[in-house]
Amino acid sequence: MRVFILTLFPQIIAQATSFSILKRAQEKSVLEIIPINIRDFTKDRHKITDLPPYGGGAGMVLKPEPIFLAVEHILKSCKITKENCEIILLSAGGKVFNQEMAQSLALKKNLILIAGHYEGVDERVAQNLATQEISIGNYVLSGGEYPALVLTDAIARLVPNVLENESSLKSESFQNKNLVEYPQYTRPQDYKGLKAPKVLLSGNHKEIEQWRKRESEKKTAVRE
Repeated sequence: MRVFILTLFPQIIAQATSFSILKRAQEKSVLEIIPINIRDFTKDRHKITDLPPYGGGAGMVLKPEPIFLAVEHILKSCKITKENCEIILLSAGGKVFNQEMAQSLALKKNLILIAGHYEGVDERVAQNLATQEISIGNYVLSGGEYPALVLTDAIARLVPNVLENESSLKSESFQNKNLVEYPQYTRPQDYKGLKAPKVLLSGNHKEIEQWRKRESEKKTAVRE
C-alpha cells in the first residue's frame, strides 16, 4: 500500500512515521508513506498556499490550485487509477473515523490524504476532488497532519504482513462486534497487593475465553 499525505509540514509526517511498526513496514516494502509538500505545487514565487476567505471572517483558507495540482501529479506520475485509490480530506466536518472504515480503506492500493491547515480548505477540494471527508472526532485541531497519521496507523495495521503477529488483530478493540478489548495482565501476579485474576493463570482456556468475553462486554457497556 502507498499512502500519500499532502501537507504544509512534511517533516511532521516523516518524523512520526520513522518509528516502530510503520518504520518496519516501510523497511519491508509492505507500506510506503510519502509526504507531499503542498507548497511545491504553487505557481507564484512566494509559494502562497493560503488566502483570506471570501466574504470575510477569521483565519486563512488553503487555496484549491496547489492541492488539485498535487493530486493530479500523484495520479499521473504513479499511474494510479481512481478505482484503486481513495482521496480523503481530513476535516472536522467529515464522517467520524472508525474501525469499519479502516478495514475498508485497508483494501485500497493507494490512499491520498489531504491534511488541511489554518481555517480550512477551499470547499471545491471537498466537493470536486476528495472522494470522502473524514474526521477523527468532534473537536478542532490546528491541522490535519495528526488526523492523517491516525488514519495511516489504524489502516496500516490491517494491511497483510505489516504486523509481525497478525493473530493479535483478532482480539483487538472493535475488531469483534465493536467490542472493546478485554483487560490484559502480565507478571508479576501480585504487585503492591494488586493481583491479576486467578482465572488467567489457571490454564483453562475455555474459562479464560469466557472471562475475556464477559470483561470485554463490561468495558464496552461502561464506554457507551
